[in-house]
Amino acid sequence: MEARWRSSAKPVQAPKTTKTVSFEEVSGKASSSEALPLSLHLTNAVFFSLFFSVVYFLLSRWREKIRTSTPLHLVNLSEIVAIFAFIASFVYLLGFFGIDLVQSLILRPSTDLWNSEDEEENEALLRKEDARKIPCGQALDCSVTSAPIISAQKVVDEKLVKLTTEEDEEIIKAIVAGTTPSYSLESKLGDCKRAASIRREALGRITGKSLSGLPLDGFDYESILGQCCEMPIGYVQIPVGIAGPLLLNGKEYSVPMATTEGCLVASTSRGCKAIHLSGGASSVLLKDGMTRAPVVRFGTAKRAADLKFYLEDPENFETLAVVFNRFVLYIFHFLVDAFKFELMWVLVFCFRSSRFARLQGIKCVIAGKNLYLRFTCSTGDAMGMNMVSKGVQNVLDFLQTDFPDMDVIGISGNFCSDKKPAAVNWIEGRGKSVVCEAIIKGDVVRKVLKTSVESLVELNMLKNLTGSAMAGALGGFNAHASNIVSAVYIATGQDPAQNIESSHCITMMEAVNEGNDLHISVTMPSIEVIDSVNVRLSNYISK
Repeated sequence: MEARWRSSAKPVQAPKTTKTVSFEEVSGKASSSEALPLSLHLTNAVFFSLFFSVVYFLLSRWREKIRTSTPLHLVNLSEIVAIFAFIASFVYLLGFFGIDLVQSLILRPSTDLWNSEDEEENEALLRKEDARKIPCGQALDCSVTSAPIISAQKVVDEKLVKLTTEEDEEIIKAIVAGTTPSYSLESKLGDCKRAASIRREALGRITGKSLSGLPLDGFDYESILGQCCEMPIGYVQIPVGIAGPLLLNGKEYSVPMATTEGCLVASTSRGCKAIHLSGGASSVLLKDGMTRAPVVRFGTAKRAADLKFYLEDPENFETLAVVFNRFVLYIFHFLVDAFKFELMWVLVFCFRSSRFARLQGIKCVIAGKNLYLRFTCSTGDAMGMNMVSKGVQNVLDFLQTDFPDMDVIGISGNFCSDKKPAAVNWIEGRGKSVVCEAIIKGDVVRKVLKTSVESLVELNMLKNLTGSAMAGALGGFNAHASNIVSAVYIATGQDPAQNIESSHCITMMEAVNEGNDLHISVTMPSIEVIDSVNVRLSNYISK
């Protein structure tokens, strides 16, 4: 309400009429815009009908041209339109299983998502109107001696704030009572921050614990809707420091580290300084391959062994690589048979399961009649778990033809192995396998690191190597690689759970140049990371 009293000398008068504002009116704009898109079922029905109609039309036209010996490339306007309609509907159907995701990213979910068995009860609760009949102005003391002079706009704003609070209270009570699901607040209210606020208040009442120490304001909750972290109630602040500059392969890098541990960034920067003063470090990428290992079961161990021999036969690798990288779609044979063509036409379309995934090898192990197939695949700049899983599914579907008795138990059988310490990753590698080395000058060891070459070599031998061996360590032959890896992962938006295998590291130290300088190296066989860290970091900072 933009109207204001023209004279500031008069107190506010009581409004002549009152209007009850309901929850429907407050959120009416969002609801009307959400109703515009067609429902998913109707959209799919339209495109399915269009697809089969144009296929029927084109096959009929081509059949007629074959009978009349007319060249197939001569098309009229109706055939051109049909071809475009076929391409459009075909592209849509390819993405059939991704439509829900696209709608969640582009379009705000409709309020229809709240339909449930207790829909009427929930709507009656959430749409409860303000029953106050007394005008807002009558609640004010309008006497000249005591009433403050305020604007009509302020009165209306105070009423709206109070109304919103009452509505939130009703929703909170419904969540606590179990009549309203907490996960549906964003889709119903259309305000992600308000939904998080209501959810945390309801959680506090259910648990009897205060959440006042958890920050709520200052975060864009819209950015995570449908992306990550469902049912948010706040966020955690982690300070980000910069270590470096790190001179690696002739280039300087500033290393972002998110941590709450004191001295971690400082000690890392001290190490970077020692490396920089000694001429820098060099690194080599030994291997780059993400893995996925499904588990399949047969009726006998012999059948499992037959599949193992088939997959590990070099003569079959090329076929499996093609199947892994592509999938083949045949236009339905029954349509062709229905037209009784003189020539059998089978249209074959090949599509890549990924633009970047390329099969590198398959390693199989048997446990009784169970077979674990460890696929290794290059994934470009991506970490690649999803694209590898798609390619593995293509191969499994292909194998069902020759091995119909194969029972796929799971797309991952933990022989990968993901987010768990495993000897297979330590030996075979997973993700990026790298080795990095530097020669630290003796005077730098003494002045910057405050020790000697001999002391560091001895400490590394007795602690990182012998001590870790006595502890039965698996990939833990280092001082604290996981500290640095975790801090970098959190700061750059990587998956911190993959710190487990990414921190597999062996640190080697040796006195060189007649014992004056220190040669130090780290070998890390299973770093699971997105190569385009700068893109991930920029997106993280912008959010």
